[in-house]
Amino acid sequence: MRAAVFRDADLVAADIPEPKANDGQVLVKTLACGICGSDLHAFHHAPQMVDMSKRVGSNFVMDLTRDIVFGHEFVAEVLEHGPNTEKKHKAGTRVCSMPVAFSSSGAFTLGYSNDLPGGFAERMVLSEMLLLEVPNGLSTEQAALTEPMAVGWHAVQKANITPEDVPLVIGCGPVGLAVIAGLKLKGVHPIIAADFSPARRKLAETMGADIVIDPATVSPYKTWTDEATPEGYDAKSLVALLGLGPKMRPGVFFECVGVPGVIQKMMEGAPRQARIIIVGVCMEKDTIEPFFGITKELNVQYVLGYTPEEFAQTLHHLGEGLIDGSALVTGKVGVADVKQAFTELGNPEKHAKILVEPWH
Repeated sequence: MRAAVFRDADLVAADIPEPKANDGQVLVKTLACGICGSDLHAFHHAPQMVDMSKRVGSNFVMDLTRDIVFGHEFVAEVLEHGPNTEKKHKAGTRVCSMPVAFSSSGAFTLGYSNDLPGGFAERMVLSEMLLLEVPNGLSTEQAALTEPMAVGWHAVQKANITPEDVPLVIGCGPVGLAVIAGLKLKGVHPIIAADFSPARRKLAETMGADIVIDPATVSPYKTWTDEATPEGYDAKSLVALLGLGPKMRPGVFFECVGVPGVIQKMMEGAPRQARIIIVGVCMEKDTIEPFFGITKELNVQYVLGYTPEEFAQTLHHLGEGLIDGSALVTGKVGVADVKQAFTELGNPEKHAKILVEPWH
């Protein structure tokens, strides 16, 4: 079968062996698979990613001397069932799944495994126990957004959002847009978002941000302060210092950029007792000044991925029309053009999410 293969630090279109469904597994045809920022990280920084995975104690470490088929944001069609399956989803059923597969030899992270192909291949094997049927005639394009949208939903859940909070989202790439969608579902307002890219700012509005700013011209933190400050509040007054009278609304800031220096800037700009949720994946060393966190009593929460329940909830949100991500899909490619798509995703004015259609 055809696949886009990460081989010798390059991405190549190649023929690879057909996967076989073993106990508890289902063979599927990949209908569409989104390209994730993590795929870009793996392509450009694979040795560093492997080294850090080993240091953090992860069991999912890639062997870079062997082929890897990326792709973990997928929608697939059931083809056939392996041994010891309940056959709950008949052939032809469209399904989503968390990008994990189980076998007698352990668990595999699909998209970063040397043994099982990810969604940039024509066919995959998935664990039957994790399959979720695509609901309500939801389009394949929209269903392919389940995994990235689940990342944002998980971050919002971890933030313990309340109606009194005023959220600020720094960075409106796919991760930030997923966070905005999650905040909208929570019914919290105003949602403030900031990004240097005009195209991404427009998408932020589409996904539900109430106030969208260009940080090159307006400070996100001043904008947040203006929105969170009640009438009659004076931070320097004795009444405020004693904790009496009107109070600032609580701040919840989401870091969705993943580059060095952003966390420090957020700690500097955050109000006292703010919660800072780190969603962006920074692959480099970073530096912060703990003094800001100490004097402001900041709560910094790092988040990753999602739970099975959150993944299923996200597919439901998409199926019920509670999340409309149609504006996010800006391109489609076959396996021969995946490497070019990786390059084009570096231009935020051109693309948000490119889907790989391996059968195309």
